[in-house]
Amino acid sequence: MPRYDAEHKAETRRRIIDNAGARFKQAGIDASGIAALMSDAGLTNGAFYAHFASKSDLVASVMADQLHIQRETLSVLPAGRAAIEEFVREYLSPFHRDHPESGCPNAALLDEVGRCDDTVRRNYTHGMQSVVNEIAARLAPDDPAAARTTALGLFTLLVATLQLARAVSDPTLSDEILAAGISNARKLLET
Repeated sequence: MPRYDAEHKAETRRRIIDNAGARFKQAGIDASGIAALMSDAGLTNGAFYAHFASKSDLVASVMADQLHIQRETLSVLPAGRAAIEEFVREYLSPFHRDHPESGCPNAALLDEVGRCDDTVRRNYTHGMQSVVNEIAARLAPDDPAAARTTALGLFTLLVATLQLARAVSDPTLSDEILAAGISNARKLLET
């Protein structure tokens, strides 16, 4: 049996995390078994425990990774309201609504995260706070603490709007929800 070097192991772990993130956001955490997760990564079930102690360990890693990516995306935006408004329009777009597997972990997984163990919830809390702090830094680069309440409100509005737009069965109503979310986000940013 060949031994793989650290780089190969890291690449394999990355592939598992990336594929698990997409599956979790599409099907849900509870509905995603280890066999399906490993199959998505092109691996056997037996390889799972070489990379993760448990499914919960994988979920915690995915949450940390997904929220880090979201924070990094925000960190490259220029300061100011215009960049945040553009982010809002992309976040509350029909494309994002219709493709949860490639989008934000917050709207896709929030209902399940609350039922996860403390490690997952700690990783989520840390990642979510870093996203909110990044929004605040874009809104008020000289005093992000002053913009934290607005950033937290905006984050909450975005996640709830996207969840609701995904939940309704009427496409016209779903589009209305997205449009109302954008309008309300703009009003919040004006304060």
